[in-house]
Amino acid sequence: MPQGGYAEKLVEVNLTTGEITELPFPDDDVLKEYVGCSGLGLHLLYDRIEPGIDPLDPENPMVLTTGPLTGLPMVPAATNATITTLNGDTGFTAGRSHSHGWFGPRLKRAGYDGIVITGSAEEWTSLVIENGDIQLRDARDLVGADTHETEDLLKEELGYTTELPGEMSVAAIGPAGENLCDGSLIENDKNHSFSHSGVGQIMGSKKLKAIGVRGTGEVPIHDEDRLREVTEQWHENLEESTVYQGLADAGIPSGEYEYPKETSMTVAKNMLEVPGPDHEWGQGMSDHDIDPRPCFGCPVGCSYDFEYVEGPNEGYVATPAGGGENLEGSASIVGVYDTDWVHYLTDQCDRLGFESSGIGASMAVLIEAYQEGLIDEEDTDGIELEWGDPELVERLLEMAAHREGTLGEVLAEGPGYAADWAGGDAHDRAIHVKDSGMNLHDWRATWGIMLGQIVGPSASWPAPGADAWGIPHDAGYEEFQDPFDWKEKPKDVVNTWPVKYWDDANGTCWFGTWGVPDQVELSAQAVSAATGWEFTREDALEVGERLVHFERGFGARFGHTAEDDLDVPDRIVEEPPEGLGAGKEMKKHLEWMVREVYRLNDWDEKTGKPQRSTLEEVGLEKVADDIWA
Repeated sequence: MPQGGYAEKLVEVNLTTGEITELPFPDDDVLKEYVGCSGLGLHLLYDRIEPGIDPLDPENPMVLTTGPLTGLPMVPAATNATITTLNGDTGFTAGRSHSHGWFGPRLKRAGYDGIVITGSAEEWTSLVIENGDIQLRDARDLVGADTHETEDLLKEELGYTTELPGEMSVAAIGPAGENLCDGSLIENDKNHSFSHSGVGQIMGSKKLKAIGVRGTGEVPIHDEDRLREVTEQWHENLEESTVYQGLADAGIPSGEYEYPKETSMTVAKNMLEVPGPDHEWGQGMSDHDIDPRPCFGCPVGCSYDFEYVEGPNEGYVATPAGGGENLEGSASIVGVYDTDWVHYLTDQCDRLGFESSGIGASMAVLIEAYQEGLIDEEDTDGIELEWGDPELVERLLEMAAHREGTLGEVLAEGPGYAADWAGGDAHDRAIHVKDSGMNLHDWRATWGIMLGQIVGPSASWPAPGADAWGIPHDAGYEEFQDPFDWKEKPKDVVNTWPVKYWDDANGTCWFGTWGVPDQVELSAQAVSAATGWEFTREDALEVGERLVHFERGFGARFGHTAEDDLDVPDRIVEEPPEGLGAGKEMKKHLEWMVREVYRLNDWDEKTGKPQRSTLEEVGLEKVADDIWA
């Protein structure tokens, strides 16, 4: 068994029966193959479900896991907790959703590497973990509360402060999750969320309103001196990362969105516009009070509190995560560029429990359909759908979260459904991948990133390519690549995918590894120091490669085909109207690019299924039997 890095305990919480059972902990051979977080989660999920179930069925588990580096204060951004499940948004891919803050470290310090949540409660329930004690509590009084209210109410009920970071972390759904809305999330520690894969609706289907975690123990470390030496170098290398340089200390609002505008990556008006450096989007953000809110042990500090010092929302404090996808999904995608409203609307998404890219894309395609005459006021119950109206956006968010009226029901089913409902050519005007909100920027100027989104499972980030944000040194690149070199983009996707999935398995936040020189070597050494294993860079990349094939094999078992990758809306692969991508169209190259990814990954070029030999080479013989029998 490992000599550190793990609490060496997994439990199953059966919400149907109320039983809490300790599960056998995997041996070293299994741990070295899957490590933790999304890797261990996928391993635990695979044998628990069979094709034919719906993501909202009680039989679909939510597998909540940490990694061997989660909760180690010396390791940069060692905060990762992951939910793995059958994807609630697609219904046929592996759902993978990461969150950060303090929740993962506290779960680990409470003595648990993972919690497998099965079944469905008869009444609304909360799960509370306090060090070694786990209990289910009546949560009927929390129904209808938003995510932030739920967090505070549960803490007060248990006698904990509501100040952050406080003593307890709470992960909660809002009305969107309660009402089983597509793209709903689970919010934790107010600035963070398990955003992707529709995990909020899955939690809602189980009538699980919140999970509270308090952990005060220490995570064992095999060799602290070695770990300290490795992480000192890691911290030093971190400062060379362009991701760190752009996001540190609430870099997105403090820098007023400079980098995404310079690189034509901001989604605006359903991709009908491409904000450039002089565009009003982002201007004035730094005029308000911005307070970075670093996660446990995190030197980046990308998340922040944002207090309006003037304007219609003066005094309001929003609590967004770092990055910019959330801001674009709640505001710029629907034409709201006014800084007086951007963070307010983002906070409404978080509180209601929506991951903003899905609900934002749903609103945006309906606004465009209305503007183009595909739908009218008779369809919208008299509501005029206009670009750039923050009060309309707030109203639509509330309607969607509560499934109120025609528009509320349509928006609650996601962007693919909304486009189909609008009819005409709305399908090709929508922004989604496999009917799910994607990792939201305008990737038409970065074809490698867009290709990764298209061939991925529509979950958390898949392969990032080599076009923007972070230079993938550990995939063999020393500079950003030509984003429009369509013959090279498949290679960029295949090269960067295993590195990303290793990052997702070891317990760290991607913002602490993306673009960091030698980070695979350093994180492998950190795992060695924590666990006592001799774990090498090659071992780490082998884990990443195994997970790429495992995730695709999982999808193939549940019905993921090449057609699902190729059936993308024109909007996300067409020539943008302006910006760096103007005059360049990805669509005409798309099928070749997708099938080239399959070829380079040793997947069947016709179906997209991993070849039997490919799966067997990485120890996935059962998956090979399941999809090729």
